[in-house]
Amino acid sequence: MNILKKWSLALVAMTFAAYAAAQEAPDVLVKRISEEVMTIAKSDKDIQSGNSRRVQQVVEEKILPYVDFQRMTALAVGRHWRDATPDQQKQLTTEFRSLLMYTYSGAISQIRDQKLEYRPLRADPADTEVIVNTQVIQPRGEPIQLSYRLAKSPAGWKIYDVNVLGAWLVETYKGSFAAEISKSGIEGLIKTLVEKNKKLAGSMAKTGKAS
Repeated sequence: MNILKKWSLALVAMTFAAYAAAQEAPDVLVKRISEEVMTIAKSDKDIQSGNSRRVQQVVEEKILPYVDFQRMTALAVGRHWRDATPDQQKQLTTEFRSLLMYTYSGAISQIRDQKLEYRPLRADPADTEVIVNTQVIQPRGEPIQLSYRLAKSPAGWKIYDVNVLGAWLVETYKGSFAAEISKSGIEGLIKTLVEKNKKLAGSMAKTGKAS
């Protein structure tokens, strides 16, 4: 097979994969991502030993592509978002993405014998925003309620908020972000996020583990 034909087949495959992802239902998407991450986390010896680089790799590849970080950041920053310059908005989104990456990494490194249960999706086919409800079943202790808010985009469904035990992530950060902006402005919030991410990165580099 010549190189041109190989490239043509590769492009067709990529186009089909992108189309399939765009057509994937929101509950199916959440289930696929969750099962993939759980399977990898339970079988990967590096993750089980707390290897931070491997954990971050899984987060980058399996979770982050399906999260709308700009919308999530804008909602967390609230009314102050429109006062931020385009460059500040970009910095805020980048730093918030990094912060959430460390959060996801810490959660994945703790996966052991947990199982996931999925609730039926109550949504109309025409809906462009939905909530997908799941719960984490633990060998010991009460189930952990876990919900996702997703919005439909041209590229498919994207997660823009997560609820753990009744607390939505965006609302959790919204208060602290507003307090920091009131005290030090948008630049102050960016500086705070940069410093927090540096601290988390340093901790992970020192211990070699996600925490």
